[in-house]
Amino acid sequence: MRVCLAAGLGMEIDEKGLIQALNEIVDDVSSIPDYRNAFKKQFCNLSRRLKLLAPMCEEVRESGDAIPAETLETLRPLLAALASSRELLRFGSEGSKIRLVLEKDEILKKFQSLTSRLEQALGNIPLDKLEISDEVKEQIELVHSQFKRAKEQMDTPDIDLYNELLSAYESNADIDPNILRRLAEKLQLTTISDLKQESLALHEMVTSSGGDPGERIEKISMLLKKIKDYVLTHDPQMGAPFPLKATSSDAKFSSPIIPDDFRCPISLELMCDPVIVATGQTYERTYIEKWLGAGHNTCPKTQQPLSNTSLTPNYVLRSLIAQWCEANGVDPPKRAVNSQPKALCSSTHPDIDALLHKLTSHSVEDQRAAAGELRLLAKRNADNRVCIAQAGAIPFLVRLLPSADPRTQEHAVTALLNLSICEENKKTIIMCPGAVTGIVHVLKRGSMEARENAAAALFSLSVVDENKVTIGASGAIPALVALLGEGSQRGKKDAATALFNLCIYQGNKGKAVRAGVVSTLMALLTEPSSGMMDEALAIMAILAGHQEGRAAIGASKAIPVLVEVIGSGSPRNRENATAVLVHLCSGEQQQQHLIEAQEHGLMGPLQELAKNGTDRGKRKALQLLDRMNKLIEQQLKAIQAPPETPAVTPAQLEASFASAATVATAADAGPSQSPDPTSEGQSSDTDAQSQEGEPKLPATPAD
Repeated sequence: MRVCLAAGLGMEIDEKGLIQALNEIVDDVSSIPDYRNAFKKQFCNLSRRLKLLAPMCEEVRESGDAIPAETLETLRPLLAALASSRELLRFGSEGSKIRLVLEKDEILKKFQSLTSRLEQALGNIPLDKLEISDEVKEQIELVHSQFKRAKEQMDTPDIDLYNELLSAYESNADIDPNILRRLAEKLQLTTISDLKQESLALHEMVTSSGGDPGERIEKISMLLKKIKDYVLTHDPQMGAPFPLKATSSDAKFSSPIIPDDFRCPISLELMCDPVIVATGQTYERTYIEKWLGAGHNTCPKTQQPLSNTSLTPNYVLRSLIAQWCEANGVDPPKRAVNSQPKALCSSTHPDIDALLHKLTSHSVEDQRAAAGELRLLAKRNADNRVCIAQAGAIPFLVRLLPSADPRTQEHAVTALLNLSICEENKKTIIMCPGAVTGIVHVLKRGSMEARENAAAALFSLSVVDENKVTIGASGAIPALVALLGEGSQRGKKDAATALFNLCIYQGNKGKAVRAGVVSTLMALLTEPSSGMMDEALAIMAILAGHQEGRAAIGASKAIPVLVEVIGSGSPRNRENATAVLVHLCSGEQQQQHLIEAQEHGLMGPLQELAKNGTDRGKRKALQLLDRMNKLIEQQLKAIQAPPETPAVTPAQLEASFASAATVATAADAGPSQSPDPTSEGQSSDTDAQSQEGEPKLPATPAD
């Protein structure tokens, strides 16, 4: 059981458990997908503020220093408030949208209570007693002030929506279609997906009530049905799941009402693959499989326990649905790719169940052979990736990651890499217990090929933003830095792409710097045969926007190398090198860095880039030229104020100043007047991600 589950109740946990619980809750909050409901603004604001606590939690965990007892006690109220906030946010993402509005007063009270608790908890924490950076302290103080303002002025939801919804909820008569339209739009129940999620939320309410839905849930369900019927019949452009065939020359036609018996009780959609469960109820195969896969052992409609989980195809109903579609000019629903796995068996491929059985065998040879076969099947096509994951192979492959047999370990991690190319499988893998830690284990201790594929797997998984936090907290970054420095050419590129993607998240930048990535990047930049200059500069451009990264780059004697790249590198590398210098020359040691860049002949290459570079390169060059001009002005003034001895002659400085001014005037006015993402004090993430040629996941799966 995760520590944080107990933390919100008894709070009797030690220092290590408390810090772990704080990190887990913030990670959980970051993984909640969205809040499409009437309280979206309130939920998004709360979520955004809690995510900003992640760097503090991470730095406290990584510091390793004991926290004073008094300081530790101030963190306990924060932990309790975070645990309550997580539950409210989960309800906002997964709960009933209709219920949220009907219970607006209770929801608002929860927001007010949590805002007050979080503001008080943050205000009582002595930040100077925690081993965190000044940058993070400033961020926490900012979050505290945001909660303080939010406590004083709480936003209220749409009152008109509440009144109309309450009226429709209490009415037993037909509801005005205009009211139903407004309710559907304001509640964001305008698509089949929205209606399906609301239906599932109501099913969860029934389940949590012990199987007795009660009058309230039944009335919400009836209201949802009215909204659903309106969306599917009165406005097919909003919600009709299937295109209609026109039956006359008149372009105005409407969708026929789908018989209730043809709709899946879970999704409310027209069924394409109806199956019968043990209670005799019929469901769409995909949705009942998801219900059972979530651990439920009851019939969703009747709430009766299922004597078994077998699913029997309802061929009669399928035939009736097909006949109804033909008679009403409706295209029959097509089965989703993942609704029924395509058979993997053929004369040359063993049955998938047999492969899964071999994965659990005590024979190393059987495990190795099965993992190798799954690796190849997952490599071949997208259908196989879906089928293998649906068959339940991912947990079995994860269990093989710590295998003592190098070849089995390599097959397992590569199979997971290939499976992760499918978007649906990314979440399955990341949520599988031990998956990320297992991949990191292979990254640290596997064979070189296994380490390379582990790095590629982490990059593939980190494409999802929430996963960047999870992977960064797993200890993957130091192992990726090690592979970047000692791997083969392919291994270095795999590590670089993974690091690039992970460092897009602000909280991972400090981890990479502390793992020594800057010195490794400098080695790649100064090694002509490394072939890694593109990747090294791309990562460095991201890190330069971080305080620790900027300090590490400045201390690594990078300026001569950067000046050389600006003078002779590719357009993309010149942009990145200039972006790094812009950040260096905006920090605490900007004067020192500007003088060093000037001494290494930056002005000439910079002037040429400002004239002939790409749009981004010109913007960076103009920013740097502006700083150089100010430096030259200071030097000219210093020359006229003895007894200081100028580093260069007045004539040289005047010529340099005139040349720079000419370039700045002649350059395109658009970029120079527009705000730049990497101007002083801002992050370079946007620019770093938008460059052409940034690291990408290989187009084909691993061999």
